[in-house]
This record gives sequence, C-alpha cells and structure tokens, in this order.
Amino acid sequence: MFDMEFYKGKKVLVTGHTGFKGSWLCKILLNAGADVTGYSLNPPTNPNLYEMMELGKQMSSVIGDIRDLEHLKKVFFDVQPEIVLHLAAQPIVRDSYNDPVYTYETNVMGTVNICECVRLNPCVKSFLNVTTDKVYHNNEWEWGYRENDPLDGYDPYSNSKSCSELVTHSYINSFFNDMDVAVSTARAGNVIGGGDFANDRIIPDCIRAAEKKEAIIVRNPHSTRPYQHVLEPLAVYLMIAQKQYEDKKYAGFYNVGPDDCDCVTTGELVDLFCKHWGENQMWENRFMGGPHEANFLKLDCSKVKNVFGWKPRWHVDDAIAYTVEWAKKYVEKQDVSVCMDEQIKEFLCEEE
Repeated sequence: MFDMEFYKGKKVLVTGHTGFKGSWLCKILLNAGADVTGYSLNPPTNPNLYEMMELGKQMSSVIGDIRDLEHLKKVFFDVQPEIVLHLAAQPIVRDSYNDPVYTYETNVMGTVNICECVRLNPCVKSFLNVTTDKVYHNNEWEWGYRENDPLDGYDPYSNSKSCSELVTHSYINSFFNDMDVAVSTARAGNVIGGGDFANDRIIPDCIRAAEKKEAIIVRNPHSTRPYQHVLEPLAVYLMIAQKQYEDKKYAGFYNVGPDDCDCVTTGELVDLFCKHWGENQMWENRFMGGPHEANFLKLDCSKVKNVFGWKPRWHVDDAIAYTVEWAKKYVEKQDVSVCMDEQIKEFLCEEE
C-alpha cells in the first residue's frame, strides 16, 4: 500500500477537503506529516467532520468554488503543489435531479478547471481525479464492471462523473502525456464511516434515527451496492498517487471497491447496523418512489489488485462496526478525534 513516510513534507492539494471523505483524507495526510492545502466550499453539512476535527487549524484551508478558474489558478500558483487529489463534487444522486445544472457545472467544469491548473503548473507530478462506481453504463447485470466498460451514467450525478472521466482522458491524450506528470482516475464504490452527516445516505439516516430512538426508514432495501469503509478507497488513492509519482507507468484508470462478499443489499446493510447498534434498533421497509437509481451495481477490482497487489482490509461487517463505534462516541459527546486517529492507526497497522 502507500508509505506514510513518502508523504512527509510533500505539498499536497486536496479539493473538497471540507467534505466527509476529504476530511478523513486530510487527517491521514496530516498524520503523515504532509504539507496540506485544501480548496473547497464551506462544509456541506452542520454538524460536519471538518469543523469537529478542527482541520482548518492544522492545514492551509482555502474556501473557494471549483467552478472559479481564476481563483483556482491563484491557489495553484501560490501553493505549487506536487500532488493533487481532486475530490470536490456534488456527490448526491437525488440532489442531481433537483439541480442538474449545478451538478454538471461542478462535476464537469470543475474537472476542466482542475485539469487546466495541472496543465499550467509543472510543479504537479501526480494528479488523481476521484470519480465513482456509477460512471458505467449500468446494465443491472450480476458481474462487476471493468475499467474498459462503456462510461454512460444514467442520472445527472452519474453522467456528470462519466463526463469528468472523459475530460480527464482528453487532457491526458492532449496534454499530460507530453508532460512530466502522472494522471489517474479512481472509481470508488459507496463509502461509510464515522462523521458522514449527509442527507439521503443510508448510514447517516440510520444514525439519525437511532439517536432519536426511532425506526430506520429504508426506501429501497433490495438495491445492491459495493459498500466499503471510507479508509479503504482513501488508502488506494494515496497508493496510486504515490506509485505514479515514483513511476509514471502506474498511471491509469482504477476501480476501487470491496470483494463480492461485501456487495450487499441496503436491507442487509441496515441489518448489520441494527446488530452493532443494539438497543433493539429496528427498520421499516417503506418504498417512497422517487427518481431512477440503479438497483444492482458491482465493480471488478482485478486491475488494482494485480497492478499493486492490493486487497481490501475490512469487510462490510467491520466497516459498520467501526462506523457505529464512532457514532456512539459522537452521540455520547466523547472525543471523536481520538476515535478517528485510533481507527486510522488500526487500519494502517493491518496493512502491514
């Protein structure tokens, strides 16, 4: 996997650093001794992990819109990053139906802007664009999608991320192949973990219901998704960024997801949550209609396994257990930052 020592002193720019995944990623990088700069809008939820961890006091934080090219150019010029990890996005499928224009502006033109800044700044040696498992044309089949399968997401979120991939591919072919920069994309499955307060995500919904001692409402218990703890893809992002920094041959397009045994239905996921939460927590099947979302989605992660010798560390049951551990400490007003550091340390120790 990745080497914490590699990141010590490295100038790393993270877009979307105030979000759930971005906050976890910045925490890992700070623990590794990296010189971290974040570029993002204000935290998307209240409460939020970014402010809880007081990350703004530990890193350089720039509040800005990924759609603002001139502002982004200035940040690149000032920071001169060696490694760029692009996570900034409008990430919610159902929100993309409510505001498709904003979703496309952020996810497509945001990628154009970040690619353009990488093109204009030869200081960047490694660039990773984080997309999603939903970039593929979904045939609702039972086997996992491979990196060479057609890209054509259905809904505005998924489709905008497909476009983000294509923008990156074009910049690679048109510019980056002739530059001293290695560029990859990572297509990750659904992530869970402590500190996610987003609306319209199943585990945050579970925690909110459990905190109120109410039944969990599940609107589509039969949909299958590749669920994984947030530390799983983040470790892969850091591994790809490091390896391609050291050798450009590792640049490419990679799926990042759990093994087949951890691709479970939403109902099975909520069963696991109730088991670990205890307190006789229950859930109700209440299909609420709404816009189209894929029912069956799995990834074939053979490529990242073969190229890097990677394998997932925590099964879905472990992922839920660690998420509940964090959430219970939060509900009980304990120090969740200590819990976060312990989970990172435990995950990285298991790597070794």
